[in-house]
Amino acid sequence: MENCIFCKIIKKEVPANVIFEDENFLALLDIRPISPGHTLVIPKKHYRWVWDVPNVGEYFEVAKKIALAQKKAFNVEQIQAKVVGEEVPHAHIWLIPDPKNTKGEKTDFVTNAELIKKYID
Repeated sequence: MENCIFCKIIKKEVPANVIFEDENFLALLDIRPISPGHTLVIPKKHYRWVWDVPNVGEYFEVAKKIALAQKKAFNVEQIQAKVVGEEVPHAHIWLIPDPKNTKGEKTDFVTNAELIKKYID
């Protein structure tokens, strides 16, 4: 989609703090984080809704991989997940480390990205 911000990030037309990328999916830090490490997981092909993604099982496996890395990186038990999709018209899953118990500065994108990357298997 021509004016989709996520499609522009995927094409490297817009910078982002990418923490994971494979053939089909990309994970990046949210620019308006609720907590340190707040991540968005998006498909590389444009789909309007998460439920439109044909390989949704693979999509959720990637989200799980990121969530488990966040738990280790921020030493928290809870990772909140949201599938809403109203903010940007491109499928995305929010992964939010426990907003009440996650230590660190939520806008220190470089440090937060490196912390999560360190624990991605």
